Amino acid sequence: MIYMALKIGDLAPKFELVDTELNIITMDEFQGKKLMLVFFVAADSPVCKKEICTFQKYLNQISNLNVQLLGISNDGPFANKAFADKYDIKFPILGDYTSTTIKKYGVLMKDLLHIKNYNAAKRSIFIINEKGIIVYIWISDDPLVEPKYDKIKEFLEQ
Repeated sequence: MIYMALKIGDLAPKFELVDTELNIITMDEFQGKKLMLVFFVAADSPVCKKEICTFQKYLNQISNLNVQLLGISNDGPFANKAFADKYDIKFPILGDYTSTTIKKYGVLMKDLLHIKNYNAAKRSIFIINEKGIIVYIWISDDPLVEPKYDKIKEFLEQ
């Protein structure tokens, strides 16, 4: 299946992913809430550690803006649990080990580190409003580039 690139104003694709406690989490559970989906490349890789820990640092501010933060990678639940526990991450880290949601959002990075068939999520941010509409998109084709945290915070505060 070919997925079209998402743009601001599109209805956000639904997801069904596994959390670190082996619970299935669906987008429908967050109906009526703002969501911030943080797709990251690989649990406990150096740049991802910095990114996810930075969002953890801002978690109270993000939560106070009535935004639910969710981390998503194509790692399995056990790798994500070890990662979340190691750095005391308090927001859900979801595993998309089939890359289904990653593909729906158009952020599949093929052959990471030039390793054939080692696919991952591009580092990306999607903010979805209470009606399920995408209102913010940031995607990097370079796994070493972090998002501009201040710009995201500014956007959320509008």
